[in-house]
Amino acid sequence: MCGRYAASRGPEDLVTTFGIEWWDPEEALAPDWNVAPTKEVHVVLDRPVKDAGDPRPVRQLRRLTWGLVPSWAKTPEGAARMINARAETVHEKPSFRRPFAARRCLVPADGYYEWVTEAAERDLEVEGRRKRPRKQPYFVTPADGSVFAMAGLYEFWRDRTLPDDHPRAWWATCAVVTTEAETTPLAEAPAEGPTSLADIHPRMPLMLTPDRWDAWLDPGRTHPDEVRPLLAPHPPGLVRAHPVSTAVSNVRNNGPELLTELDGPEEATLF
Repeated sequence: MCGRYAASRGPEDLVTTFGIEWWDPEEALAPDWNVAPTKEVHVVLDRPVKDAGDPRPVRQLRRLTWGLVPSWAKTPEGAARMINARAETVHEKPSFRRPFAARRCLVPADGYYEWVTEAAERDLEVEGRRKRPRKQPYFVTPADGSVFAMAGLYEFWRDRTLPDDHPRAWWATCAVVTTEAETTPLAEAPAEGPTSLADIHPRMPLMLTPDRWDAWLDPGRTHPDEVRPLLAPHPPGLVRAHPVSTAVSNVRNNGPELLTELDGPEEATLF
C-alpha cells in the first residue's frame, strides 16, 4: 500500500523533470518528508487550462488533496480511506473507474515509507512480553536517486451546500494506484532485514518509469484496454530500501532527518 511518503522536490525541479507547461506559483508546496492522507500534494496531469480558451491538453503541476472523493459522493467524508486504488480492480470499482478512464495523474515523491514487524519483535509478542509488536519503518526509493513517480488518479467533487463562487465549492482530490510488491531482490538491501519489497509489505505504489509517463497522462486514452497495460509493474531492481527512525510513525514529525539510513532496525523497548 502507500500510506505515507516523502516529497521534498520543489516546483522548479518538478517543472524540469516532467516537462510542465503550466503551473501557478501560488500552488507551490513546501518540502514535506512525512506526507500523510488528507494533506495537499503536488500532482502532474494533462488537461486544458481552465478559462484559457484552448482545448489542447496542457501538462500542469497542480495542488490536490490526497484522499479521493468520488464525483457522486454526497459528502467528502471517507476521503481519508480512499488514498489507494488497487491496480487489479481500478477499472471496475465505482469510486475509481471514471477517473481511471479519463483523469490519471502522476504523484511525484522521493520515495515511500512502509512498516514491517521484525522477527525479534514478533518473537516478543509471542512470548507475551509486549502488548503489541512495534513495526520498523523502511524508506523505499529509486536506487539512482531519480524521482519516484507514482501512478495516480484525480477527481472533482462539487459541494452543493456552497455557492458557485465559493473557494471551497469544488474539491480536487487524488489517490495512488498500488500493485503487488515485487519479490525480486532489491537493488540495494539493508545488511539486516528484508531483501525484497514483498518482505516488507505485500503491496506497493505503482511506480511509472519515464517511458510510460506520456501514455499514462494522455486524456485521449479512455478505453480500459488502452490503459490497463500501463498498470504493469516497473522492471525489477530499480529501488532500494533502508530502515529509518520510528519517528516517521508520528505524522507531526517532519524533516530530512526522517530519511536518514539506520545501520539496522531500531532496538525494541519493552513496556
